[in-house]
Parts: sequence; structure tokens; C-alpha cells
Amino acid sequence: MTRMSRARVARRIAAGAAYGGGGVGLAGAAVVGLVLAEVRLAKRQVGNGALPHVPNADGLYGHPYTTSGEPPLLLTLLGDSTAAGQGVHRAGQTPGALLASGLAAVAERPVRLRNVALPGAQSDDLERQVGLVLADQARVPDICVIMIGANDVTHRMPPTRSVRCLSTAVRRLRTAGAEVVVGTCPDLGTIEPVQQPLRWLARRASRQLAAAQTIGVVEQGGRTVSLGDLLGPEFAANPRELFGPDHYHPSAEGYATAAMAVLPTVCAALGLWPAEEERPDATRREGFLPVARAAAEAASEAGTEVAAALPTGPRGPWALLKRRRRRRVPEADLDTVDTGSTGA
Repeated sequence: MTRMSRARVARRIAAGAAYGGGGVGLAGAAVVGLVLAEVRLAKRQVGNGALPHVPNADGLYGHPYTTSGEPPLLLTLLGDSTAAGQGVHRAGQTPGALLASGLAAVAERPVRLRNVALPGAQSDDLERQVGLVLADQARVPDICVIMIGANDVTHRMPPTRSVRCLSTAVRRLRTAGAEVVVGTCPDLGTIEPVQQPLRWLARRASRQLAAAQTIGVVEQGGRTVSLGDLLGPEFAANPRELFGPDHYHPSAEGYATAAMAVLPTVCAALGLWPAEEERPDATRREGFLPVARAAAEAASEAGTEVAAALPTGPRGPWALLKRRRRRRVPEADLDTVDTGSTGA
């Protein structure tokens, strides 16, 4: 599928989500049914290697910065097993811990992490998760990171419903005052046991949903980072290294790769990135595009950020497409993390 075709499909899905439609398919019902069957078979084939328990990484990060006198930044993760960190042994290897420690280093402030993500969640679970986040009347998170979408594809959730649920979640969080960054649907074509031609079909369905998610999120004032093949061509080149024991969820190295790509966008959303780096860099093929075209470009290149720009134009809202340089995120040292009460 060309990027222009993907942009048209993404526009149709996003429009259906906004206006209550539900008839736009990702790649046709029969095709998605085949992908579903193949992915479930792949998960059964490798499921014996899965790690059933997700490490609890909630707590306070960046203890060296507590002397600054500023209150901790509050970072909250929502979504599915990728956001929760399923597939690793230690809490410091989860994406939440990696992002919290990296954000603390950039901001030079402590960061309190809360993770309400649920393994196996689909986008319709975001209503419940957002309710948990906003139930704490004492404080709204400074930044929320959402990773969702893979289970929507494998469980054949209509893409318009998927995007509608995500857009509603982003709107509620933005209305409450939180910045929001969404890691869009990962590329299911990278799952090692899935064979061709279904690998290609899974990739197509995933990227269509990712592009539509981008439009919905940006229109609600959030930012997206395309997870694509889980943020790097190294996944295709080294799947046994960058996938975990079940060959389905990322390994510690995989989550670190994801965190390196998401962290700059999290920092930019909080105004912590240098102003000169916020201007589009033509040498990196950055710039202002109609939001649907930017969404299609991002879905085709993992690690690409899309954020709202001009409110409207002859082809709808415009967005800023950024290809930020990744920053290394070391595993969090849990010896210095307060994992006591987080208000959860």
C-alpha cells in the first residue's frame, strides 16, 4: 500500500471514528480473520516462554534531584502489555521505569511513575484506565504515555471504534490538563513465528491502524510516536535478540529501544527540549504536512513523531512531522528508587 493510499484510508477511519461510523475495514474481514488465526497460532507456539508476571515499577525516580525543592513530575502509563512491560524480569527494564529515569535526568527533577496499563487490553479498556488516572483528585499527571493497538488488530475490533476509544481517552486527559504521548499500534508483521504472506497482511493492518490513530490523537491535542516494528530496523535484523522469551513481547533491549524513541517526544511535550530542536530540520525530512499525510509517513517509518501544528487548511488540519534523534536510556537503578506509595 502506498503512503497516499494509507493516508486516504486513515482519513476515512478517523472520520468514521469522529462521526460514529463503523464500516471501514483495515484489510478486509477475511484478511484480518486470517491474520488473527495466524497470530493466535504463533502465540500458542511460543507462549510457553511468556513471563506471566509484570514487574511493578511504580515509584519515585531521580532521587539525586530531590534537593531541588521542586515537586516530582508525575508520569503515568496506560495501554496494553507493551506499556505494562510484560516480557522482562526486572522493574527497571520496563518502559515506564526507563522513561521515568530518563525524564528525571533531562528535567533534573524527580519523577513519580504510575502505571495502570493492563496486559491484553484493547482500546475500549482505556475508558477504565483513564478513570483510574483521573480519580485521584489531588493531582493530574503532568504527562501520560499510552501504548495500545496490537490487541485491537488481533481481536478484530473495528478500526473506527478503536480510534474513537483512543481519541476519547486523549481528549479526557488533555481536558484535565495532562500532556499526552501515544505510541501507535506496533507492526505485527515483526512477530517472528508469523509467516508470509500473512506477515505482510499483518503489517498492512497494523500500519493502517497506526496512521488512523495518529490522526485521532493529533486532532485531540496529543502527540504520537510510531512504534512500527517496535522502533528500529534492528528488530527485523535481530529478532531473537530484541524479542523476549516468548518471541512476542519485547526483551529488555527492545523496551530500551522503544524508550529511546519515545523519551524525546515526552520531553518536548513538557517543554524540556531545546527550542532550536523544535524547528523542523529539512535535512532530516521534517516539516509541516496535512495531518493524514503526516500520519501515513509516520506509520511507514518507526520512531517518527507527529504533533498538531496549523489548525486547518484546504486539506484539513496540518501537523508537524519530526524525526527526533534517539537518546540512550540506561536501565533504572532500583536501588535508588522509592517504590512505596504512589497514590495508585
